[in-house]
Amino acid sequence: MASNAPAPEPHTQEPGPFQPELSIDRGSSTPLHQQISEPLAALILAGTLKAGTRIEDEVSMARRLHVSRPTTRQALQSLADRGLVSRRRGAGTVVTSPHVHRPMQLSSLLSDLTDAGHQVSTQLLSYEERPATAEEAAQLETEPGTLIVSLKRLRLADGEPIALMHNLLPADLAPTEAELEQQGLYDLLRERGTVPHTATQVIGARNATKKEAEALSEQRRTALLTARRTSYDAAGRAIEFGSHIYRAARYSFETTLFSG
Repeated sequence: MASNAPAPEPHTQEPGPFQPELSIDRGSSTPLHQQISEPLAALILAGTLKAGTRIEDEVSMARRLHVSRPTTRQALQSLADRGLVSRRRGAGTVVTSPHVHRPMQLSSLLSDLTDAGHQVSTQLLSYEERPATAEEAAQLETEPGTLIVSLKRLRLADGEPIALMHNLLPADLAPTEAELEQQGLYDLLRERGTVPHTATQVIGARNATKKEAEALSEQRRTALLTARRTSYDAAGRAIEFGSHIYRAARYSFETTLFSG
């Protein structure tokens, strides 16, 4: 007697981690860990290994390539140090999105990332309108008690956090919360007739705090790039002060230099 029960759906198995086919030359002067990391780096930089690809764990790789576990650990960690992969407990080793290079120009991070082909999103962490403290007034070159807007945002590129941004603006120039989740700050200022004309900026570096590391999906005390910028309109009015931190493993500034 024929059965009317539906046929079972075929079982689909998720693809396993990428297992690099490598030739290890023990007679070479190149360290074993570099013989593993460099071919993997070349595949990542060439785009053969796409962002999100999971790579074989160090134990399995060591066993398969007949090398020690410290060797494969050092190889994978060197890729992580270059920002090519991320290593997280429970998630393994995963290829990251391409490194972000930003030109040194008076533009918004969102516009720069979008123009470079990245999928960009923004999380508005806080938005507060209030009188400026003495320190904030000095940063915006105004009087203490002047009404300002203080905002903090997390910028993501291709789904990965890139920067934590804290900005101060005169309240009469500040965009709304909804606008800041969709557009870059400088683009919104221009739409309001306020054009950033010049800026002073200081680039530095420091280690991440625990809270910053969590927000940026990094380890505590990981190196971060820092930028402090005051922007002015054509009349010389300070229209924005920004204090931003960036993941050094995923982000760099580029500038063009001219001889004197």
